[in-house]
Amino acid sequence: MFKSRIQKTGMNTLQTYIKSYWIALTLFTLAVITTLSLWPLETLPSVPGGDKIHHFIAYAALVFPTALRKPNHWKKIGLFFIIFSGIIELLQPYVNRYGEWLDMAANTIGVICGILIAELIIYFFPVHFKRSS
Repeated sequence: MFKSRIQKTGMNTLQTYIKSYWIALTLFTLAVITTLSLWPLETLPSVPGGDKIHHFIAYAALVFPTALRKPNHWKKIGLFFIIFSGIIELLQPYVNRYGEWLDMAANTIGVICGILIAELIIYFFPVHFKRSS
C-alpha cells in the first residue's frame, strides 16, 4: 500500500511537471544540444561512454517531454528534431567540429526510443497520461 502510494504520487508529480513545463524542458534541451554540438573545440573532451551513446541520450531526452505530453502535431515535432540533427551535422565542419552521419543515426534512434519510452509510460499509466490530441 505504501509503495503504491509513492508510485502514484511520483507519477502524479511527473504528469504535472510534464504537462506544465514540456515546452520549457524541450526548448532548454534543444538549446543545450545546439550549444554543445556547435561549440568549437580543439579536441573532444574525455567523458565516460561513447560519443554515439551521448547523441542517443540527448535526443531521447529532447523528444521525451513532447512525446509524453502529446501536443497537436507531436509527430511533426519529432521529425523536426531528426531533421534538425542532420542540419547540426552539416554545420559542424564550419565550427571546427566533425559532422558524422553515424551521429545523425544515433540521434534518430534516440528520438525513436524517446517516443517509445513515452508510449510505454502512457500504456502502463493511462490514467495519468491521457492523450492530448
